[in-house]
Amino acid sequence: MSPSDKPLAWLHGEIKTPPFSRAARMEAGYLLRLLQKGQAVGMPQSRPMPVVGPRCHELRVRIVYRLDSDAVVILEVFTKKTRTTPKTVIDACTRRLREYDHA
Repeated sequence: MSPSDKPLAWLHGEIKTPPFSRAARMEAGYLLRLLQKGQAVGMPQSRPMPVVGPRCHELRVRIVYRLDSDAVVILEVFTKKTRTTPKTVIDACTRRLREYDHA
């Protein structure tokens, strides 16, 4: 990791098999590395999640994160069976952000 790379701040979750396949773990690692280096990751790999908060996004591999100036904050790693993000995940991410920002 280069000194200019942003660290990952894990508030919840981990990338492991199961539930992630080996290919999904590799893709998640690659995409998180791009984010650490400050590279933009857009559709279809990442979509904005303004319902969670500003600068929040969801990686296609089911990771909700926020880009801060000094870190990539991982809010949740989850499995999803439908196209929509479960409300329980959104609520948990919102709560974690509130706690993180007021700590």
